[in-house]
Amino acid sequence: PCCCSPLPLENPGRSSLSVQAGILPSLEDLLFYTIAGGAEKIPAHKFTTALKATGLRTGDPRLKECMENLKVIMKTTSDGNLDRHLFKKCVQSNIVLLTQAFRKKFVIPDFVSFASEIDALYENAKNLGGGQVADYIPQLARFSPDLWAVSICTVDGQRHTAGDTKVPFCLQSCVKPLKYAIAVNDHGTEYVHRFIGKEPSGLRFNKLFLNEEGASNAEKFDYVMNFMNKLAGNEYVGFSNFEAVSFQWRNILFVFFSLCQLLFPMLCSIEVTCESASVMAATLANGGFCPITGERVLGPEAVRNTLSLMHSCGMYDFSGQFAFHVGLPAKSGVAGGILLVVPNVMGIMCWSPPLDKLGNSVRGIQFCTDLVSLCNFHNYDNLKHFVKKLDPRREGGDQRVKSVINLLFAAYTGDVSALRRFALSSMDMEQRDYDSRTALHVAAAEGHVEVVKFLLEACRVNPVPKDRWGNTPMEEAVHFGHHDVVTMLQDYNNKYSPPGGATEDKEKEISEKNIDGLL
Repeated sequence: PCCCSPLPLENPGRSSLSVQAGILPSLEDLLFYTIAGGAEKIPAHKFTTALKATGLRTGDPRLKECMENLKVIMKTTSDGNLDRHLFKKCVQSNIVLLTQAFRKKFVIPDFVSFASEIDALYENAKNLGGGQVADYIPQLARFSPDLWAVSICTVDGQRHTAGDTKVPFCLQSCVKPLKYAIAVNDHGTEYVHRFIGKEPSGLRFNKLFLNEEGASNAEKFDYVMNFMNKLAGNEYVGFSNFEAVSFQWRNILFVFFSLCQLLFPMLCSIEVTCESASVMAATLANGGFCPITGERVLGPEAVRNTLSLMHSCGMYDFSGQFAFHVGLPAKSGVAGGILLVVPNVMGIMCWSPPLDKLGNSVRGIQFCTDLVSLCNFHNYDNLKHFVKKLDPRREGGDQRVKSVINLLFAAYTGDVSALRRFALSSMDMEQRDYDSRTALHVAAAEGHVEVVKFLLEACRVNPVPKDRWGNTPMEEAVHFGHHDVVTMLQDYNNKYSPPGGATEDKEKEISEKNIDGLL
């Protein structure tokens, strides 16, 4: 039976759980019932597994307090389970972030499905042959051509990796947009562009050349390293001394040539992993805010200018082709990395040492091309009349269909506990199936008095919705001879007034909207 006491019926109408103390006492309770699935306790491993399914990691700096609380609490429990009280103590310090995650309010709502698509693209590119590992720098020549890694980080800090993502490698030219961003952030666009231009040079990437305005001054190495750590959310950023020495010997002429300009080729020898570099890319995608720390690292002007230059000249002599086919800001390096930015969505780092004749990663180029073929991430994919691609930023129709099926099945079987759980997770209790039937229609037709009572008094749903044949729940109850349900609906209807003076036209509009959502 329903354990919720009847609520006042002033202004009844669409479910408003946030003001129903008997239904939704707190965000912590909402989160508990969302994960628990009707159980009285949550196994700790179930919580962490569900957390990872949202894309968040247990090592996320923003969840430090939650994870520390979980460790302390687990020492006090014998069975490894969390009741509602213990769960609340565990999550309350990070409740807003966790609620967003489990309510699918992140930029990629169905992260598990998206991650599986990324894995498929990774495997497709993994099978590619061809290309040659850069051998003019000894340290690069030592990398296996079989190494292949992809790591993504969204602007909400959702993470996914595939392959050799923990192997350190040097940024090489991938560092250039980052040090440019630091310079603009510190000195402004006008000052920086006194020394460098904005146009692609049209020359090979290893051509020895200064433009008419000369080369830009570099910041101190340790200052840049500190900035890189902030961009990466304090994840791995190192330095390859061996590669720096190799690089300098190979470019001894360049070193002498550039001494008077105070350039620092050491920056190319900064080491990252795919995972830490993806956070750097995500910081650019997030307007300069690091997704996993929340710290503003770069100003909006620096981010905008950096992405503009990456889009126009970030891929060596392949920049025009890449802008045409992929349509996203990116920067490649001869170590095999490609730093890719999907503005307002995510940052991606691809790494595979074999390079094509233009100095770009063979597998990385394939992955980026396949990604844009699958998802509408190209800058011009959202123009009218374009063929629709997958948009991982939208919650899929499958999830909505599943939600409707679960809701109506619970009403059909008279499962008040399941309905209460759905209400606690803020499910729309008035959503309809393809025949425009609601849970109230089904419960009335089946004669489930307690379900009808819960939907009316606790959830305060509309008591007179019409299905595709024009039938209301009252007419369903009369047709099937459920007199107790008829009486309850009559009593409730006498006290009910539609919110905002809803009319039949409004009812039709709501019905069509619900049906459209299923298509």
